[in-house]
Amino acid sequence: MRFRRALAALAFSMAAPAVASAQSARQVDIAYEITFAGLSGFRIDLTAKFNGPNYDIESRTFKEGVLRAVTMHYDGRNRAWGGFSAQGMSPSAGSLSIVVGDKPRTWVAQYGGNTLQETHTPAYKPSPQNAISEEQRRGSLDPLSAALSVGMAGDAACDRTVQSNDGKRLIDIIIKKVGTESAAKAGIPGAQGDVLVCEIFTRRVAGEFDGAPKEAETERERPMRVWLARMDQSQMRYPAKLEAQTGFGTIRGRILAFRERPLTPDESQAMRK
Repeated sequence: MRFRRALAALAFSMAAPAVASAQSARQVDIAYEITFAGLSGFRIDLTAKFNGPNYDIESRTFKEGVLRAVTMHYDGRNRAWGGFSAQGMSPSAGSLSIVVGDKPRTWVAQYGGNTLQETHTPAYKPSPQNAISEEQRRGSLDPLSAALSVGMAGDAACDRTVQSNDGKRLIDIIIKKVGTESAAKAGIPGAQGDVLVCEIFTRRVAGEFDGAPKEAETERERPMRVWLARMDQSQMRYPAKLEAQTGFGTIRGRILAFRERPLTPDESQAMRK
């Protein structure tokens, strides 16, 4: 799995708070550390707010340490908001804002029924061979909403395929269960009960990619492994640990901090608007 593809799958898996279909008014803050070949690399900070059937989740991915000092600037922000119903998650919209070097890009996806409306800043006009068709976009989700759809499944999070769309690339995220481990064996402090172990594969569907298309299939032979743990009193699971092999070294991720608190009355009211 190449570094760029590993980072995309990593951000997907580490940005998925597991939630129930109805929530008390609360906020969950999670901080993740990502190391590359043993060196500090990325940080992911996530804030998830829940109030009854509504959710609003934001994440930020940025470089730190040695990787920040010696490589191109990167800062990525994602947001997803919507609600829950008896049929499951009902996303309203999702967005991403990425700065690579000195080039910012913002993409907003708004969902309505079985349609997806997109807004690109700056305007994006792909070549015909890189275009994502209306049919291909149908049913896809922005990266954070796609991650949330997995996290909602709790013990059944694995053995599914989710389509993740970032406005330029459409990727199948294929998740397969490997087994379970004790929290002690997995090395996840604060985990409650056993830990679900899954492997994540990626498969190109359509859009703008670097390199030859055949690379996507060979990368599936080098999956990312993620450990999903219960971190609170619910039966839901949170991504708590991750490992991915790349041609340049091993990427590892782990939870640095997990905090939960009630929303203030003002915060609860703001989510209802």
